[in-house]
Amino acid sequence: MQNARDVLTPDALTMLQVIAEAGSFAAAARQLGLVPSALTYRVRQIEDALDVLLFDRSARQARPTEAGVELLREGARLLQDIDAVAHRVRRVATGWEPQLTLSVDGIISPHTLLELVDAFYAMKPPTRLKLRDGIMTGTLEALTSGRADLAIGVSVASNNVAGLQQGLLGDVLFIYVVAPHHPLATAPEPISDGTLLEHRAVAVADSATRGGATMGLLGGQDVLTVDTMQAKVRVQLRGLGGGFLPEPMVRPYLEAGRLVARRVARPERNVRVHYAWGGPGFTAPGRALQWWLNQLQSPATRRALLENHHHL
Repeated sequence: MQNARDVLTPDALTMLQVIAEAGSFAAAARQLGLVPSALTYRVRQIEDALDVLLFDRSARQARPTEAGVELLREGARLLQDIDAVAHRVRRVATGWEPQLTLSVDGIISPHTLLELVDAFYAMKPPTRLKLRDGIMTGTLEALTSGRADLAIGVSVASNNVAGLQQGLLGDVLFIYVVAPHHPLATAPEPISDGTLLEHRAVAVADSATRGGATMGLLGGQDVLTVDTMQAKVRVQLRGLGGGFLPEPMVRPYLEAGRLVARRVARPERNVRVHYAWGGPGFTAPGRALQWWLNQLQSPATRRALLENHHHL
């Protein structure tokens, strides 16, 4: 006896759909150019392989059983998937990558990023997108380890990676902020390291799988660590600690009085941010990566990726 894989072919699934739509074996046979006995034999082969009855033959009409309805539903989905795969393969043959993975740092505006994703999908490309959250050295590590094709928001040195290419996004000013009800909101300025040490700091964990970096922390200080920049903002809004955050990200909260910027004795932090691609063995970008690189050539897009945080 044949097994399910032998009988559940695209042609067989299409045949079952024709029978269900025609309402009888005789009508379906005429549409398919078969004699009714041949059509009945093919359906019986499928039923034997699945060990189920697909059509109720007690009346003149061929009515799908519950099992038949389920097979027709899943069969229609499978046929759509086959068509989609064929379409994707044809498009990939024209130079589109099957998948493009973006490693996106937490300092990047999620609103602007999704606007770019929307514009990318508007072209109806065959490329699937995958977005990875990154923090500090982990943003670049995803690219250099082969887990991403483009890193956006790189703030660490990348000159020691062979074949890696990069472009400048811009500079981001990090400022020290606390909630208005936090004790440091009224501390005399500039706030010394000794005073900061008496209060909890909020930090974002580096997403690197090896090593990782810390920024703006003092030895021996109590630290509350979170996974994302957005979580860091939420924690500091509640007054659970203080810390440095990108000025564009907290600007709406400063204007609304929900956060307070404080001048500290430590040097001002102005971080230069890049985007990067390539690496060992890289030859030339496919059409999907090239599209993203073209968008990043726009000064307005680069500025929005760093500045446009008002939708948080």
